[in-house]
Amino acid sequence: MVVSVIQFVIEIPDAYSLKDKRRVVKSIKDRLIQRYKLSVAEVDRNDELNIAHLAAVIVSNSQKHGESVLHKALSFVEENTPGYLIDTRIFSEHYK
Repeated sequence: MVVSVIQFVIEIPDAYSLKDKRRVVKSIKDRLIQRYKLSVAEVDRNDELNIAHLAAVIVSNSQKHGESVLHKALSFVEENTPGYLIDTRIFSEHYK
């Protein structure tokens, strides 16, 4: 079993309140869950207005497959997010 994880930090310049930020974060999460069947959560920087730190996870039997799905999800976020990706990290862990 392979657990593949992506973490990304997004700057949301048009968020003027936590409500604005939550709307953007919820939209990203919902679309990643629906389109790529990922588990997604906001994992840090919850109270910052213009920054969202999200993580998404997929469990599969292949590191290549898991990371391929995560790269597609990352491209989707880059193209469909009203903000800027500041940082990204993809990694996998093997379990027996």
